[in-house]
Amino acid sequence: MNSLSSPDNPSPFLAEPLAAMAMEPAIALGRTHARRLREIYRSAGWPCQDMLEIELLAGGMLERVAGPAGHETLRVSDAGVAWLAATLAVNRSTLSAHEALVERVACEMVRAGRIAWRTLSLRAQLPPVAEGEKTRWCMVRPDVFSIRNTTVETYLEPIVHEIKVKRSDLLGDLRRPDKRGAYLDLGGECWYVLGCDAKGRPIGAADEIPAECGVMQLDNGRLVVSRAAPRRARQNLPLGVWMALAKATPVAGLNDGVQGLLGECG
Repeated sequence: MNSLSSPDNPSPFLAEPLAAMAMEPAIALGRTHARRLREIYRSAGWPCQDMLEIELLAGGMLERVAGPAGHETLRVSDAGVAWLAATLAVNRSTLSAHEALVERVACEMVRAGRIAWRTLSLRAQLPPVAEGEKTRWCMVRPDVFSIRNTTVETYLEPIVHEIKVKRSDLLGDLRRPDKRGAYLDLGGECWYVLGCDAKGRPIGAADEIPAECGVMQLDNGRLVVSRAAPRRARQNLPLGVWMALAKATPVAGLNDGVQGLLGECG
């Protein structure tokens, strides 16, 4: 054995790489790691033996368990359970913030004399990818869809509001032109409503949003228009949209209880 190395004193050629590895930062765990961890928690723990699993094992989120026949399964460690609980708490708070802003925008539409629905599943039309190809269709779920309270179809003025409270969600949405195109097909106007992050900072600026959409932002608790949405002519709503509206429950209006009082009149 080399005089400079021993079981207690590794080779000097390995000392520097080992020291560098010890100084590397902890593995950053994200959504894909949390999803895999939840899958393993709900399953029998059979390993996939991929890089994601290696990172979870290295991060202490998983433990290997040897079976009686010599095979190994995976078990979520106590640290993994604690991390999953923390991510779920963050997800719930984000969802609550999103739902609160959706509710606020929907109520504002009702106050403006419109009929509003939340998270409808609507079928929208997209232009063909290339000339001569067939028209495409897709299903989308706008956060708020509203129409004017009118019996004249040409006066409906349908509007779509898409609410974002996380910057990562906003950036991901902006990379999906087909989704935006579907919203524009459904509504005469399409708006992005941008919330604030945990520190109260806006998650985006109006100039980041494509010009064909309007932008509303939270400013000291108030909803303000940063850029008006261009109004596009929309002569009628497709039958599929009417069917979806007929089967869904709109947001309660401010005077919904007034009709009931008529029955009490003598």
